[in-house]
Amino acid sequence: MSKPVLGIETSCDETGVAVYDLATGLRAHALYSQIALHAEYGGVVPELASRDHVRKLLPLIRQTLDEAGLSIADLGGVAYTAGPGLIGALLVGAGVGRALAWALDVPAIGVHHMEGHLLAPLMEDPDLKPPFVALLVSGGHTQLIAVRAIGDYELLGETLDDAAGEAFDKTAKLMGLLYPGGPQLARLAEQGRPGVFKFARPMTDRPGLDFSFSGLKTQVLLAWQKSDKSDTTRADIARGFEDAVVDTLAIKCARALDAAGCDTLIVAGGVGANSRLRSKLHEQAQQRRGRVSFPRPAFCTDNGAMIAYAGALRLAAGQQAEPSVDVRPRWDMAGLAPLTPR
Repeated sequence: MSKPVLGIETSCDETGVAVYDLATGLRAHALYSQIALHAEYGGVVPELASRDHVRKLLPLIRQTLDEAGLSIADLGGVAYTAGPGLIGALLVGAGVGRALAWALDVPAIGVHHMEGHLLAPLMEDPDLKPPFVALLVSGGHTQLIAVRAIGDYELLGETLDDAAGEAFDKTAKLMGLLYPGGPQLARLAEQGRPGVFKFARPMTDRPGLDFSFSGLKTQVLLAWQKSDKSDTTRADIARGFEDAVVDTLAIKCARALDAAGCDTLIVAGGVGANSRLRSKLHEQAQQRRGRVSFPRPAFCTDNGAMIAYAGALRLAAGQQAEPSVDVRPRWDMAGLAPLTPR
């Protein structure tokens, strides 16, 4: 793939567009967030999300191409998020992506949303190559993946209930913080005093690499209900919750690296932007004489750049989608084809 690839991300409540060129890197990217649209409902409304993608996607594509100094005829391929995600939102991106590819007579490919996250650290770090362990930690997923090669993935552990980002959002809501609560809770935790509230590090007292955050959420609820509900107490509880999540993730990452016989960890997904998690994992990597890599914070959350990059890699390997609009709201990443034949 010697020409730029357009990437389209519409899996949930953010419209992301980017142009990536394997020869020259990221040419341009743009992101529109629907936070204000969904705030009054306290969560994402799928139908509203789909309609907003319809309104915003084509203007964002024009904007991104202009910023890249390209015309639509300069594109060599189109990549779009095919799943997992909200089916209506996915169909918007897939429909536009397939239509553009057909009109331009260029190949198109549906990208797995979580593979996009997984590969995001590689986009800006060309020396980072498998094998490594990936922690995918977002509002919808908390998974540990052994990455033997791009497209060759083994699930080591995952959450049995709420994902870490989901636990942040739900805990914030029960403490009265406005939507989206996760980032607000993290900011509040910066003001909290460590150790005032000590919560369990769930499932770290037994072997295994799975996660569970629902019990931690209940502990926080009980602590909040019994407290004086002052601003100081709210910040202290937020700090105790965040410390528990960060410690749990760090403990499981260390176990996963041991299990995989690996010393390199990559972290991706929205929670990967959390400053305390980054600091903890950097410290742990130094102690283990290993390495940890994160995308820049803007590429931890959903974005078009990761989809353009993942799509460019697969298109360059000769892979492309059938000429139909096919999305998968549920999609196991273990079933993906390897980038190169085994």
